[in-house]
Amino acid sequence: MACFLVSAAEAVVVTAIEKNAEKKEAHIEDKHEGSAVKAAKIPLSRKLKWLTYLLWGGVVMLCFEHIWHGEVTPFFPFLTAMSDPEDTAEMLHEMATVGTGMAVLLTGVWFGMCKVADAIVKRPEKDVKEDTV
Repeated sequence: MACFLVSAAEAVVVTAIEKNAEKKEAHIEDKHEGSAVKAAKIPLSRKLKWLTYLLWGGVVMLCFEHIWHGEVTPFFPFLTAMSDPEDTAEMLHEMATVGTGMAVLLTGVWFGMCKVADAIVKRPEKDVKEDTV
């Protein structure tokens, strides 16, 4: 019913953190402009952008699905479960279980993506196979 709201809340928070990280990284780049040595690593802001893409994509898809099934309406109270106290309790339970589970799963997938990306970036060049055409 409203499980996508949990991922939406996480996406809002992560987006704010991402924007803050971008500002800090830009400030650090400006500070070390003359330095020729640059570490080969993926910036935190880029990794957070991956997470925001995962979260916002899931929110959009789930919101569309809930609109399709008539659980979200364009008029107040917007969520059909909000009109009845019994349905509201069921909706809050769904948000606590399904919504939180989906948000944790997406964050876990993102964490795995970051670990794999860091491992790929750190591996020596001799281990990288060249494409032959």
